[in-house]
Amino acid sequence: MQEMQIYGVSFDLVGKQPIVLLKTAEGNKFLPIWIGHPEAAAILMKLQSATTPRPMTHDLVADMLDQLGAQVVRITVTELRENTFYAQITVQQDGSEVEIDSRPSDAIALAIRADAPIFAADEVIEESAIEFEGDDINQEDLEKEVSKFKQFLDHVTPDEFANGVEEDD
Repeated sequence: MQEMQIYGVSFDLVGKQPIVLLKTAEGNKFLPIWIGHPEAAAILMKLQSATTPRPMTHDLVADMLDQLGAQVVRITVTELRENTFYAQITVQQDGSEVEIDSRPSDAIALAIRADAPIFAADEVIEESAIEFEGDDINQEDLEKEVSKFKQFLDHVTPDEFANGVEEDD
């Protein structure tokens, strides 16, 4: 299992589908996960510190857990099965932990609100992450590569991505 950070949210311009891009905390591996529009909005709102007059669904869940004396310990992207990612939310209450099945998008939106770490299973990273190789990658080079990758994401469909379409140089 590796800790991940939210690198950003982008949009697949062809399919108009949002993508959350997770990056390994250690290293240069990026994990793109196609998500729904409401979840993308929920993630972006919190990343941009925007608020709404009334609690949105993920805010409500975070508030409920807090009121019940429970906390989100971590979320984990656990597997990729038939082109669908799966996740678990680990909640702790009264010293015991409970694993709750979740879509990664909902788990990520909740993790942001709960200030909980995000992890991905090694198998998921090996199978689906894109690595920018090289020991001497500096931040400027990394930004250039990520920019190229985002352009690629703007033109690839989820089905093409799942079937291993590679970017032309």
